[in-house]
Amino acid sequence: MSDNSDNSSIPGPEGDANIIDTDYEIGQDNIEASVGPFNLDIHNPVFLVSGLTIVAFVFLTLAFQTEVGPIFDTMRKWLTSNLDWFFILSGNVFVLVCLALIVTPLGNVRIGGRDADPDYSYFGWFAMLFAAGMGIGLMFFGVLEPVYHMAFSEPVGVPSPFDADGNLIPENVAAAKAMGMAATIFHWGLHPWAIYAVVALALALFSFNKGLPLTMRSVFYPIFGERTWGWPGHVVDILAVFATLFGLATSLGFGAQQANAGLNFVFGIPVSVTAQVILIIGITAVALISVLRGLDGGVKVLSEINMLIAALLLVFVIAAGPTSALISGFFSNIASYAKEIVPLSMPFGREDDGFRQGWTAFYWAWWISWSPFVGMFIARVSRGRTVREFVICVLIIPTIVSVLWMTAFGGTAIEQALTLEGSKVHEYVIASYSPELSLFGMLADLPMASITSFIAIVLVIVFFVTSSDSGSLVIDTITAGGKVDAPVSQRVFWCTFEGLVAIALLLGGGLGALQAMAVSTGFPFTIVLLLACYTIIKGLLDEPR
Repeated sequence: MSDNSDNSSIPGPEGDANIIDTDYEIGQDNIEASVGPFNLDIHNPVFLVSGLTIVAFVFLTLAFQTEVGPIFDTMRKWLTSNLDWFFILSGNVFVLVCLALIVTPLGNVRIGGRDADPDYSYFGWFAMLFAAGMGIGLMFFGVLEPVYHMAFSEPVGVPSPFDADGNLIPENVAAAKAMGMAATIFHWGLHPWAIYAVVALALALFSFNKGLPLTMRSVFYPIFGERTWGWPGHVVDILAVFATLFGLATSLGFGAQQANAGLNFVFGIPVSVTAQVILIIGITAVALISVLRGLDGGVKVLSEINMLIAALLLVFVIAAGPTSALISGFFSNIASYAKEIVPLSMPFGREDDGFRQGWTAFYWAWWISWSPFVGMFIARVSRGRTVREFVICVLIIPTIVSVLWMTAFGGTAIEQALTLEGSKVHEYVIASYSPELSLFGMLADLPMASITSFIAIVLVIVFFVTSSDSGSLVIDTITAGGKVDAPVSQRVFWCTFEGLVAIALLLGGGLGALQAMAVSTGFPFTIVLLLACYTIIKGLLDEPR
């Protein structure tokens, strides 16, 4: 494993990669300055426009908390109800492009050139991409979503297993369980990872093979040519910053709510916005320490530790839960997902507005808003892999792991809700709908609940830290014009403002505000990703295979 620190530059293409001939030099438009103890090396105008806009957003949201809440709520509802078809169609395009890259000769292209060697082992590589891609989400929704879709599955075409009084209807149970898992895996399977794979491959291809800066604008050189270094490129990079920051803020808000609920569950600490704000401040401080330690000493170490802890918790749930049902359920859930993926992917002619708009459209927008962050992070650690190897590892393997996670956590919770009288899962998901408590409700009905709940809190917090740290790394790279050795003080700035944006959104509208900003930034960036599909294919056709 090579020792790639944040103070090293991205290696150039090796072998006979097809380098794009351009006069542009990384950082040529940057402004270098010193402000007190802080050194700056910022790209003008990307850093200034995005930084000042974010500062103004935080100030205005905190100053007008009462007024902005309804605005965020209206914005989210309008986007998901009117553009759900666009998000769903786009998600399908990303999956089809990735599958095509696996089976066509384009998959033989090596990222970085024919002679490039992988920078990280499989374990280190996979740990970083998985922790960055879905950590907090799997913890938050792993129990909530399967139980919710199982109990309220009528909107997606299957009768509920409960009657109006909450009594079981035995003949509906099997179909409801299958649909609950299929609908959940649909949201956490091929589609989100295809979105990440498109962004990551585009960035890696045009940086490592074409010799361009590691920023989103480089992906559009086949379209804009030298204008990529002007305002067309500025707009793409600014959109990437906004999408990344608000997508991260949404996840950090979810993480803070779940950590607060867990601390209340285990230690009796009150659930409140104040407690969540304190959590965000504390965890952002820890993330700053990770920022100062660099990629290998910070994110990589935390990601590997988190993967091991998550694996232990997964094994415990399988062993302590209905083990035989979970093992058989893994394969039946994959079959249910395969059966339902086409109907659930259809954007038109459906009557399940609540599911299609409230869940799928939001999820696709959220994944897309996360994609610059996850994609650039995956690109930075994926040099040396072939395109086929890259897509399989980023698309297929995480999907299988997601199915396993959802089967273990969601399958255990479903069995508890259906068979255990007075189960906490039934209380928190079906009876009262308390999403942040759903995971702890499932663990409460298993042995050693206090210990496993504490471990779950630790997982949420460390996923929180790795997301914040790697997110600040990505935003700093974009706003430094593609430089990966920009001053650490800039990453400190972005890491701090990720926390402040999450705080502002929590105070200015709670969960609805978090979702609204994820959807709002995801919409324009969806257009960016659709264009990136074209440039990926065009770029790969020019590469030696």
